[in-house]
Amino acid sequence: MSANQTRRTLCKSGAVFMMLPIMTVCSPAHATINAELRDKLKYQTSPKNGNSCTSCLEFNPGAADQKKGTCKVIPGDDEISAQGYCDAWNTM
Repeated sequence: MSANQTRRTLCKSGAVFMMLPIMTVCSPAHATINAELRDKLKYQTSPKNGNSCTSCLEFNPGAADQKKGTCKVIPGDDEISAQGYCDAWNTM
């Protein structure tokens, strides 16, 4: 193997390793759901008695109105609907 071939191989390998962080950052986000806590707290995607996640102190809305948010009581779940409701609903 000549010095030019070794240098070429090294450059190709380096380019691949330099692209890995970029590919990781640019990969699409995956939604996560904490099904166990949702079941325990009887989470539903619709309001109950006029109460919804929008008016709950535990709810963190998504970046846009259409985006789902998160809940402080249901960690690891980023698919909480603003129109949802659960037994942990809190306004105080």
